[in-house]
Amino acid sequence: MDIRLAELRDAEAIAAIYNVEVLESTATFDLRPRTLDEQRTWLLERSGAHAVIVADDDGDIVGFASLSPFRARPAYSTTVENSIYVHRGHRRRGIALALMDELITTARQHGFHSMIARIADGQPASVGLHEAVGFTLVGVEREVGRKFNRWLDVSVMQLLLEPTAEPPQVD
Repeated sequence: MDIRLAELRDAEAIAAIYNVEVLESTATFDLRPRTLDEQRTWLLERSGAHAVIVADDDGDIVGFASLSPFRARPAYSTTVENSIYVHRGHRRRGIALALMDELITTARQHGFHSMIARIADGQPASVGLHEAVGFTLVGVEREVGRKFNRWLDVSVMQLLLEPTAEPPQVD
């Protein structure tokens, strides 16, 4: 399996993985599946430090992960938020861990200081993955989302990164 930067040609596979979670789980608070055009736009908006990576298994995209800005205000620029999704038929094979390792490496290389995970509905597999790489629970936002006719909490986990590059300049 190859962990690599996502390309525009991966948009359809990424949307297929993501849209299952939109329709069938609380892993995301999106309520409407992404169209192919929306997925392409999402990919085009992410590059450099806020990249998308994929797990490519002999040409099949079996998972993806991304680093996104944590908040829009400049003082937050040294913090990123991570997301990881793995195709349901390929779970429990170490794909999420491989993607997470690459995200952490990428974040460190770009000089980020902190990585935040916002885990909807206390997803046990996601919490376990984040704990395995050193994230700690820093809080729970109670009933901040509503999906499938129920209120959902969001667990907030954080990893402080040891810098391997100069931090980004804050204006």
